[in-house]
Amino acid sequence: MSEEIQRVQAAWARLEQWLAEHAPLSHRSLLPPASEEEVGAAEAKLRQQLGFGLPVELAALWRLCGGVDHQVIEEDEEGEVGFGAFLPHGIIMSPGQALGPRLPGVGRPDPWGGLAAVPWLTGDEAGPESGHWVSDDGMGHWYLSEPPDGPQFPSMAAYFDEVFGTLTQGPADRMGSDVPGLVWGCLIWDDPTREPACRTLDEASAYWRPVH
Repeated sequence: MSEEIQRVQAAWARLEQWLAEHAPLSHRSLLPPASEEEVGAAEAKLRQQLGFGLPVELAALWRLCGGVDHQVIEEDEEGEVGFGAFLPHGIIMSPGQALGPRLPGVGRPDPWGGLAAVPWLTGDEAGPESGHWVSDDGMGHWYLSEPPDGPQFPSMAAYFDEVFGTLTQGPADRMGSDVPGLVWGCLIWDDPTREPACRTLDEASAYWRPVH
């Protein structure tokens, strides 16, 4: 087993354990590991259409968690709180969801300029238009209509470690203005300094409590 796989497995295990202890509904959103058929199909499509395979860390993550599944929270009448939005930059995409923004369309060149990276995290659940990509050389931000940014984190494992450090050590704004908090058993990142109309949460904000 490679060192990269060991690191991302350990980092994910720490984060998953925190969710199980502190945010049980977010933990419940985790899907079972993706099947080898799903991972293999994603790998084959990438190699066929773009000439590279899955980043090592992403394949390892999908073999631990195949994505997330939002469910209805009885108290959440407005539907503002998503079980699976427990990362500060959105939800983990499944193998089937992740390839859509990455593969080039018919008759047009690769919009990513050949970057050997795959999107895996997005805040846009209905047709992802932005989010974070991962490659074997790091992790950065992407927009559907623009070339991807350069790496912001050296690896997915480093990203998970930063999330875990924010949750357990702080400071709350270690990863930006959206800070971690709990509402109805879910971990949700929000900016409590923003006007109510601009916040991730509206009605649910009355029940949201920061971790720090």
